[in-house]
Amino acid sequence: MSPAELKRAAAARAVGLVEDGMRLGLGTGSTATLFVELLGEKVRAGLKVVGVPTSEATRRAAEAAGIPLTTLDETPDLDLTVDGADEIDPQLRLIKGGGGALLREKIVAAASRRMVVIVDGAKRVETLGRFPLPIEVVPFGLVATTLAVAAAIRSAGCAGPLSVRKGTDGAPFLTDGGHLILDAGLSRIPDPEALARALVAVPGVVEHGLFLGLATGAIVAEAADGQPRIVTLGAA
Repeated sequence: MSPAELKRAAAARAVGLVEDGMRLGLGTGSTATLFVELLGEKVRAGLKVVGVPTSEATRRAAEAAGIPLTTLDETPDLDLTVDGADEIDPQLRLIKGGGGALLREKIVAAASRRMVVIVDGAKRVETLGRFPLPIEVVPFGLVATTLAVAAAIRSAGCAGPLSVRKGTDGAPFLTDGGHLILDAGLSRIPDPEALARALVAVPGVVEHGLFLGLATGAIVAEAADGQPRIVTLGAA
């Protein structure tokens, strides 16, 4: 099966978790977009929910799907967030931010009673780090911040190159908040908690893509004899 078919299977299972009247966090990325599309079908059939999008791209997708939207200022307590991930380990620790929305994604997840991650089986890893870790930084003092981030990475027992993410036009990628992203190619992160502590202590770092203690469950779609097999982790 193709990755797209597996992602759709995971998204479809997650839609089954949504109950009438729920306040939802709507994630960002290819798998989360499929969830939004499928959720829109349920909304058009009469399901009553309200959603908080984690990016402008998700906002546009939700509006196109007919999903009523709100903000965290209007609705600060959410029942459920459904989002994808770039990596997930057996402890439900995540790397997120491949789509550049890590800051809003983390704020929304933290405001939710539950966060369920939807991924295909290729995103499961024993040790985080194969996917480059996104680190969101302010543009001011970029060189100094990059040096400090590199030192923080070393202090946590990791090593690897840092690069400023570029957009499709070759210019530096800007997040919805107007920040830059440093991608850290670390290969493996032996102690995600230690790295998270080191990164948040760096002035200029807005947020990092380590999502620790936020996911309450995961829906993983894996290929089995040409069909999707759903594996649930945690409270999913």
